Amino acid sequence: MAKKNHGATRRMLPLLLAGACGFALPIGAIAQEMPQAAPPEFVRQAPTGAPNVVVILLDDVGWGSASTFGGPVATPALDALAKQGLSYTRFHTTAICSPTRASLLTGRNAHASGIGAVMNSADARPGYSGFHRKDTATIAEVLRQHGYATGAFGKWHQTPDWEASRAGPFDRWPTGEGFDTFYGFLGGETDQFTPTLYEGTAPVDQPRREGYHLSEDLADHSIAWMREQRALRPDHPFFLYLATGGIHAPIQAPDTYIAKYKGSFDMGWDKLREQTFARQKAMGLFPADASMPPRPPEIPAWDSLSREEQAFAARTMEAYAGFLDHTDAQVGRVLQALKDDGQFDNTLVFYMVGDNGASLEGGLLGSLNYLGALIGLPQDEAAKLARIGDAGTARSYTHVNSGWAWAADTPFQWGKAMPAWLGAIRNPLVISWPEKIGADEQGQRRNQFGHVNDIAPTILEAAGIAAPKVVNGVEQRSMDGTSLIYSFDAPHAPERHTRQYFEVFGSRALYENGWFAAADHGRLPWKSFNPMAPSPDKDEWRLYDLDSDPTQVLDLADSKPARLAQMQAAFLAEAARNDVLPIEGQHLRSGLPELAAGRRSVTYPGTAQAIPEPALPKMANRSWRIEAKIEAGKTAKGVIAALGGHSAGWSLWLDEQSRPVFTYRLFDLQTLNLQADTPLKPGSHSIAIDFAYDGGGYGKGGNVALTVDGKPVGSGRLHASTTGVYTIDETFDVGRDRGSSVAAYPPTDRIGYPISGGAVDSVTISLPERN
Repeated sequence: MAKKNHGATRRMLPLLLAGACGFALPIGAIAQEMPQAAPPEFVRQAPTGAPNVVVILLDDVGWGSASTFGGPVATPALDALAKQGLSYTRFHTTAICSPTRASLLTGRNAHASGIGAVMNSADARPGYSGFHRKDTATIAEVLRQHGYATGAFGKWHQTPDWEASRAGPFDRWPTGEGFDTFYGFLGGETDQFTPTLYEGTAPVDQPRREGYHLSEDLADHSIAWMREQRALRPDHPFFLYLATGGIHAPIQAPDTYIAKYKGSFDMGWDKLREQTFARQKAMGLFPADASMPPRPPEIPAWDSLSREEQAFAARTMEAYAGFLDHTDAQVGRVLQALKDDGQFDNTLVFYMVGDNGASLEGGLLGSLNYLGALIGLPQDEAAKLARIGDAGTARSYTHVNSGWAWAADTPFQWGKAMPAWLGAIRNPLVISWPEKIGADEQGQRRNQFGHVNDIAPTILEAAGIAAPKVVNGVEQRSMDGTSLIYSFDAPHAPERHTRQYFEVFGSRALYENGWFAAADHGRLPWKSFNPMAPSPDKDEWRLYDLDSDPTQVLDLADSKPARLAQMQAAFLAEAARNDVLPIEGQHLRSGLPELAAGRRSVTYPGTAQAIPEPALPKMANRSWRIEAKIEAGKTAKGVIAALGGHSAGWSLWLDEQSRPVFTYRLFDLQTLNLQADTPLKPGSHSIAIDFAYDGGGYGKGGNVALTVDGKPVGSGRLHASTTGVYTIDETFDVGRDRGSSVAAYPPTDRIGYPISGGAVDSVTISLPERN
């Protein structure tokens, strides 16, 4: 075979290429003539001088709670920030958590984003589905595409139930909504001492340390993340979204913070409102001749409570105050870190004191385990009063009396989930940005109307970024909010946000140029859902002139019918524009997707983790069976499967002697433990629990049987069962008990008492034909 002349081939290559192209040019000339592809955008760069942005959002805090706004609770971090920035005294939220968060993050009205209802009460109507629409991209996504680092820490409450498991999809989790980093909890609440946590999209355990509290953990992660961003990319600004669990139920705080307020609320809620309003007037927050609306007849007078009831109530409010004080202290640590790192002056900080008014869901007498009462299973009052020392601790799931929530909203009426009243929608806001809010303005107040949908437009104007018309190929809906920057150096500038609607569970209102028209829809927050509520057409509207009556005392509906009619028409126009219609209140059936819809039996592998309760077959108000297939070694112990936490739930587990145990915890009403007498022998086993429901209505009891390899080893009786869910944020897990513990497991250094000395092959939850 002839030897190839590679050198000649290389010399001829330019001529061959030129011939193939039909012209004779040197290769270099050809390259110069050919069009050049634009280089990729290797690094996104924020506009020059764009500030860091920190948004801090507390949960369920009433307008009259914090010392900065005349309240009884010390909030030194908020006090200090107000002296360095501006306090907004007429700032508003949506009246409930998920919609407020959607509005804050998108700059749109909540219903327009698809999240017009709290996630736990979503239904198939377009404005209430909890399914965030892609034409309302988050401020995090916009900033990320303009060079910002983005991190979310704490509460999310924006992911639909059917997308909240490890099956995904994850585009409506924080990391799919524009955040590079997420560390926190997905649902509406979590235990503060033993939270159910995620990092990114993966379930994780809390750090193992003495005296752990979630608020401190979130501050630690926030500070570490900010410092890491500055170390790695000092020329890139960051956006930090810190949404604490405080002070949403469960109200849980370190003992030292609760003890700080011992005796501070013995005077009761009626007196507390008087004291708070007097301080607010002295601070100039309200005119000297302003008055408060009277106590609603549904809320009892303090003096009508027994001495024991008063003592318990005072303790719950001490816990509330301690929780808020402690939460503010963690916010203070984050702000101090900005100062220590030289970042504070060019950081735009929003400190929102609540996503709605104080929560009335604790009921008239307060609670150590409020969810049970909320779903129709009230706790035993004598047993509750005997455990007064547990209020606010890790041993309870505390919520304050509705009377305290009403007082925490001083001077306004009512609270969370009742947007026809300012107590539900008026929340304090403090903004700081020393580089742009000059020394002459610092410490001042701003009284222009503001709404949570104003936050995103304010951030965009501060960063010098235009609201995008298209994001990720989707044409965007215009923002509904108005930037607040116009007010920074103009205390008396006319307000620019002149109209805003509100709606939750059919209750609704409209603000327009100082006027406020509103209609309740007959729902008291501490009572179970009422599917028989009257038609919204029968709701009675009220009318207020907030310029002359800032606390909603004088109803002008009868004296100004023309004004009321005009505002009712304006509300309908806004409702139609924002997918609020039809007004129907809360639905009994959602019509939304469910992971286990129509399935009577589901088998989960031994690796199953972090499955939200709504994704399981519906076990409430009926018979059910749990069957586990396991392999036991000589020292098998640990949790086989568990659902819920120490508030309520069930757990199938092996004790240290390898004996099967079943624990069913029904809030504070009953805890049933069934235990086999004989340890498991090494090998394969089937362990089953059968619950035979009595029937005859909701939440009834039934007989429970524990069997091992088909042989009965224990039985007992439940006097009642859950009418709906066990918890809000705890999950179903195989091989461990994530979050707070259902049962009193043996002491261990491993969180969740995971299975060891054996393995779980599968767990099947099934719904027999009998009910």
